[in-house]
This record gives sequence, C-alpha cells and structure tokens, in this order.
Amino acid sequence: MRLTEITYGSAQPIEGYGPGFFRVGGHVLRGATLITPWGAGPWDGLEDTATPLALAGRIDVLFLGMGQDIAHAPKAFRTALEAADIGVEVMNTPAACRTYNVLLSEGRRIAAALLPV
Repeated sequence: MRLTEITYGSAQPIEGYGPGFFRVGGHVLRGATLITPWGAGPWDGLEDTATPLALAGRIDVLFLGMGQDIAHAPKAFRTALEAADIGVEVMNTPAACRTYNVLLSEGRRIAAALLPV
C-alpha cells in the first residue's frame, strides 16, 4: 500500500471539533463558525446569509454543517446563496468537516459554515 501525505499549501484544514468548538490553525473557535481556505471566524448561524454571500466569486461550494444530525437548510438561506452562484451542500457537521478537508487538499474553491455538535 502506498501512502501519500496530504498537504494544504497555505490553507489551514479543520484540525478538530467537539461539543461547541472547532480547532483551526491551532486556535479554538467556539460556537457557529465559518471556515475558508484563508481564514476562520465566528458566524451568526442560519439567519446570517450576509457573511457567506460575501464569499461570492471566491468559492464555488459552501458546506453547511447542521450539527450532530442532518437537517434541511432554510429555504431563504439556500436561495440567497444559489442566486450568488454558490452551491450549498447540507450535511451533518462531522461529515462537513471531513469533506471540507478532502476538497481543501485538492485546492478546490470551498468554504464551510458549521453549527457545533
């Protein structure tokens, strides 16, 4: 079996998560978080479409982590992002973290808006 080391260039992957927090770049972020290849910070949750919309033209897909269990994204949230040509992939937060890291290693134009588990 051949193993290949994953590299992220200058981008920082999601290093870990747990009850109420995410770890990115050695920093712990509490609560809902928006993570991009160039930074991570707090996010005001599903009522906040402005912050993800500011990524228009910089990302192609937003992974929406809905917490421990998968749930539907609010229609207004999805509609606003799709109108800005940002695809929305809804999944539970653990799956969103894993998917984000894999596609980040491929150099994709992605971001993750995550509700904590």
